[in-house]
Parts: sequence; C-alpha cells; structure tokens
Amino acid sequence: MALSVNKLVTGLVVVAAASLVTMAFSWQRIKQVEAFNQAIASAKTPQTDLQSFEAKYAVAYWLAKNERYKEATLLFTKLIDGATPLERAAVLHNIGNMFFMKAIQVTGGNDNSTRDEVEYLLSQALSSYKNALKADNSHWGTRRNYDRVLSLLPEKPTPGVGESDNPGLIMGNIPNGLP
Repeated sequence: MALSVNKLVTGLVVVAAASLVTMAFSWQRIKQVEAFNQAIASAKTPQTDLQSFEAKYAVAYWLAKNERYKEATLLFTKLIDGATPLERAAVLHNIGNMFFMKAIQVTGGNDNSTRDEVEYLLSQALSSYKNALKADNSHWGTRRNYDRVLSLLPEKPTPGVGESDNPGLIMGNIPNGLP
C-alpha cells in the first residue's frame, strides 16, 4: 500500500512540474504575442515572429496604407501560397482594395488612356474580390466592395446589340418589322 501511495505522489509531482513548465512557456508566449501586436500597432518592427504570416501581412498592409502599392502587392502575392482559406481571402481582399484605391486616385482625366487605366484597375480589383469570395464567402466587406466595383465598371456590350448597321451574330436572324 505504501508503495502505491509513493508512486501516486511521485506521479502527481511529475504532472505538477510538467504543468508548471507548460504554464511558464505559455505565459512567455502570451507576452511575446502582446509585444508583437503592440509593435505592429505602433508601426515598429516586432522582435519575435519575423517570418510569420502575420508579420509579413502587417508589413504588406503598412505598405498599402502608405500607398506603396507595388511593394505591397508583391508581398501580398507571396503570402497567398500556403495560406489558409481565411488568410488567402484577407490577402486577396487587400489586393482588391489596393487596385480599387489606385483606380480612385487615377480618376479625374477624361482622356481614353485614363479611362482605360481606371477600367483595368477596377477589373483587377473585381477579379481579386471574386477570388477572395471564393476562398471565404463570409466577409461582408469583400462582398460590399465587389458590388461597388461591379457597379462602377462599364457593362460589356453584347455582340450584335448596339447602334451599328450590322446586326451581328445574335440579332442577325431576327426579322425587322411585323409579319
């Protein structure tokens, strides 16, 4: 009986020691995460987790906020590979936002090149939002931005419908007038 009590006490001491070690590591990790979040919030370089998805995402997001779209797009694009669907959706949402913001900045000129550039940027934003929604359809901000961009893009003309004299493929077999 005494032998089994000793084994039980020894086992409980081992479990308690393992629990204390686990709690110490967990406490240290919580402090690292808090320091990481505080560094990111104040736009400083974090001391830990420099190669994590979150650190790279924060750098790309900061670049986008500071209108350095090319660098941000490159960093965001590198994050897509190996990301979870939620992470991929967040990255694609931000890429869409960058194209959308750039289109808003370019707007203003009435010449064809400006119109073409805005249309290109909006179509890229639309594509990015669409892919983000495929990865995660639950993000309402992406849905809203997708609808906004969709309403801003000109409608694609249907072949054969328009002001031309040639009715085209679709309207070619419809007779004019009543029988």
